[in-house]
Amino acid sequence: MNSVKGLLAASVISIQNSCFIYPACQNCFSRLILDSRRFNCLRCGCTGEAKDASYRYRLSLKIADTNDLFDITVFGSCLDPFFGVTAENLQRYIQDFNQLSGEKNVEASTGALVQAVETCFIGKRFIFGV
Repeated sequence: MNSVKGLLAASVISIQNSCFIYPACQNCFSRLILDSRRFNCLRCGCTGEAKDASYRYRLSLKIADTNDLFDITVFGSCLDPFFGVTAENLQRYIQDFNQLSGEKNVEASTGALVQAVETCFIGKRFIFGV
């Protein structure tokens, strides 16, 4: 991992995408390609069963300090305290909710999550290590 080069105090202006969790390679943290049974990492060649895929947070934000706008992406476990659970557990909760509720439209639960994340982050000021 890279070390922090500096700190930036800035406010979150917007969330750049609605995909906060992604299936991640345990070796190189790249996004995995999932099908119904298997996963494959195009970067390092790691493969396995889809049920064993691990998940990681990826939150893309537009932020502003007093002078400039920035696009940044925050990865990994540093987001655990904000979500209250690991990415792995949040993914499991989402899957369980969709299964138990019989929700066929995954967009509906994703929309509720996006709204919650926007409420928690937009307009708030944070110190980012860049």
